[in-house]
Amino acid sequence: MSSATTIADQGLKAFNASNYVEAITLYTTALGINPEAPDYYLKRSIAYQRSSQYELALHDAEIAVLLANRRGKRELIGSAQLRRGIALHLLGRYGDAGFCFNAAEKRCGEKEKNMLGIWRKKLEMALEKTGEDDVSREVTIEEIPQVEIPKASDKVTELEADKPKEATKDTSTSTGSGPAAAAATTTTPVAAPPPSPAGVITPASKIRHEWYQTSTHVVLTLYVKGVPKDKASIEIKSKTLSISFPLPSGNDFVFDIDPFFDHVVPSESTSTILSTKVEVKLQKANPGKKWADFEGVHEDDPEEKPVVETKPMYPSSSKTGSKDWEQLAKELTAKPKNKGKGKEGEAGGGDGESEYDSDEGGDPVNYFFKKLYKDADEDTKRAMMKSYTESNGTALSTNWSEVGKGKVETSPPEGMTAKKWGE
Repeated sequence: MSSATTIADQGLKAFNASNYVEAITLYTTALGINPEAPDYYLKRSIAYQRSSQYELALHDAEIAVLLANRRGKRELIGSAQLRRGIALHLLGRYGDAGFCFNAAEKRCGEKEKNMLGIWRKKLEMALEKTGEDDVSREVTIEEIPQVEIPKASDKVTELEADKPKEATKDTSTSTGSGPAAAAATTTTPVAAPPPSPAGVITPASKIRHEWYQTSTHVVLTLYVKGVPKDKASIEIKSKTLSISFPLPSGNDFVFDIDPFFDHVVPSESTSTILSTKVEVKLQKANPGKKWADFEGVHEDDPEEKPVVETKPMYPSSSKTGSKDWEQLAKELTAKPKNKGKGKEGEAGGGDGESEYDSDEGGDPVNYFFKKLYKDADEDTKRAMMKSYTESNGTALSTNWSEVGKGKVETSPPEGMTAKKWGE
């Protein structure tokens, strides 16, 4: 039997591919094994939300709030309260949504505050359209919801809301014959086809998205037909995106990303609503940087972790692995200077050429390789010259038995790309 982590990873892949029905099924299976994983509830809550199943999205978010409080993880509590507030807003419970947004603001990380700001604006716009005494303004919830957490022993079944509902077929047949039956057949009225719905005609469960990137932009395409331009909302910020538009059912479809894999430039980004799709073109804040995925991951620590610069390790034929030539050069230059004043054979003695003297100037790394070549035998020299020349300076080998077998290919350091002159 697969572990909960393995199944949840499959659910995440389905989620990122906009296959929300499959994602819900996989996360449900994972929660049947480990019913106390708040991250699984949060992801399933978003999948429910994007499938327009807002009651189920709310239920999962509330369980996530309870579990996050039990674990005492501040940012996780903030994330769960934010998802809870979004679900309540989509259900038209604006007072409760505002209560959750306030709770989320106290704990969520910097990366989620952009998304929180977007939903606060949506809430303000919704409240402007409701009366002061409207029941939707009432606050009826508590900060920590009173919900029951499922047990691992409970049988995991797919909810009816997750299953596609098939149209009821008329299986009745006429067993009569003759004029009476014919009359019954001819007098049965034929229902006229329903009129085409105004606005969005793509079912919420069928709405999907794809993305691709160039060196300067990331382009998101949301495949949905009939989005009303005058009622759609697209908000782009440096690390977040929120798209919403009304569905024929009266609910809103919401697609939000928080955070992006990397920063974008909102002022240089654009969006277009066409008859068959919604397209968002985001300009990268760091042109040339490749995005591994469209959506990034929130870190537990809100502070940026220091970036440790790693120096390239050049290829080597040594059985002990790659050598750090700069470190070897430092060790070489750390030796005491030799001016030939000591006795021969003693420390500080000799002919004055065996140690590098910084007074002579020059690069200690170059000196090291010169000395390595000078003291090597003929096969080693041939190996060094052949490997260095044929690899365009990206490899250096002292093993002639290996180098002599064929051409040494160009092997740039990790993270770099070899290019021909002029490219």
